[in-house]
Amino acid sequence: MLFNSLEYLFFLPVVFTLYWLLRKQLKAQNFFILAVSYFFYGCWDWRFLSLIIISSLTDFLVGMRLGKTENSGEAKALLMLSLAVNLGFLLVFKYFNFFIDSFVDLVSVIGMKPSISTLSIVLPVGISFYTFQTLSYTIDVYRKKLEPSKDIVNFFAYVAFFPQLVAGPIERASNLLPQFDRLRDFDFAQARDGMRQILWGLFKKVVIADNCALYVDAIFAGHESLNGLILLLGAVLFAFQIYCDFSGYSDIAIGTASLLGFKLMQNFSTPYFARDIAEFWRRWHISLSTWFRDYLYIPLGGSRVGQALQIRNIFAIFLVSGFWHGANFTFIIWGLIHSLLYLPQMLMKTNRKFLGVVAEGKMFPSAYEVFRMLLTFVVVTVAWVFFRSDSVGESFTYLLRMCSFSEAGFGEVLSELMLNANLLKLVALYILFMLVVEWFNRGKKHGLYLMPSNIVFRFGFYLMLCLLILEYFFGKTSFIYFQF
Repeated sequence: MLFNSLEYLFFLPVVFTLYWLLRKQLKAQNFFILAVSYFFYGCWDWRFLSLIIISSLTDFLVGMRLGKTENSGEAKALLMLSLAVNLGFLLVFKYFNFFIDSFVDLVSVIGMKPSISTLSIVLPVGISFYTFQTLSYTIDVYRKKLEPSKDIVNFFAYVAFFPQLVAGPIERASNLLPQFDRLRDFDFAQARDGMRQILWGLFKKVVIADNCALYVDAIFAGHESLNGLILLLGAVLFAFQIYCDFSGYSDIAIGTASLLGFKLMQNFSTPYFARDIAEFWRRWHISLSTWFRDYLYIPLGGSRVGQALQIRNIFAIFLVSGFWHGANFTFIIWGLIHSLLYLPQMLMKTNRKFLGVVAEGKMFPSAYEVFRMLLTFVVVTVAWVFFRSDSVGESFTYLLRMCSFSEAGFGEVLSELMLNANLLKLVALYILFMLVVEWFNRGKKHGLYLMPSNIVFRFGFYLMLCLLILEYFFGKTSFIYFQF
């Protein structure tokens, strides 16, 4: 079930109403959340519910046992069991064919032609997200940073919580699980803010991301015959497509959770206003970057080790992050690019230079801040070409042709691609509007966190967003991160 679908528009009010009818009945509310979460996920493919149930049951039982044992050997064995089950699912369903194909290509270089069959497997939607979510629980219990859950319904609901089940935020058990253990009261202010966040998420997804996709798909598909200006347009539009698509999903997820009395972590914080790569990664997909920081980078020694090991750790976290996104060398190259961009800042100890909000306390940024934001956006956009392309070769072809020029007119090329030039102008205005709104809410939880006090202007603003969403709503395209 998609957030940007009529089904969800009926589903959410029904869930909201029934959920709060069970007010003051904690066990009934949690069981209801579990049931509707399984229904929500089952709308894609009910067969993959078995994977969520197995992961949940494994980590619940492992956590219970970890809470009782004082034997370090047994504790390590239990942790390995959890890792084997959860990462095993990822290996089989997401990476098995990649490793087989890579092995065949490698040995074919030396003249061998092994006959190894790949598997015809459908990637379970959201598997990378809920796997990391349940793993964080087991690891924290193993580290004695979290008491094991004793209520199986609460734990299963934590793993399968439908707002963020499919594409995050990847919630830590220490934040979300205790919220299932305590009674939740309806908070009108929280619910109202949740509705605003849902509205802003839908605007970014339906109005910007889906319209950008029309141009991005056509331009990337025909990149071998297009001129540099059109390819540059495709790269820039993809940068905004993936941001508005993914942050739009996060906004809807966090807003939905707010309607139910839950508080999820912020997943995006205006990353395109970042002044360097380090700041970009503190603002982009925050739940994943902090997950890798806490469960990979710091255990490897982080920045507390020698310079050689620090370099290793930086490469490790970015390469694994790239591989997490998909079984393709394009994602690994994307991670490698970001590690090379981040490395000089880490070595020169400037990676924490920009910790505050850009132009804090001022209406407009300085020329220096504008330059740094534009430079960061450019290098991020170049890296996005690898993320979007189907192969590494296609990425390099795209970038090389992006540096070329031809006499073909802009409008002429758009016409050949059967793209609407007038809609493109509107999309540019929508992007500019989004940037202006988020600029005035930079440093806040979401783009509509602060609104004018004038009630006529405020509700006129909401009405305008609703009308724009309705204008483009029925395209019903999936979210990009569903494939991860």
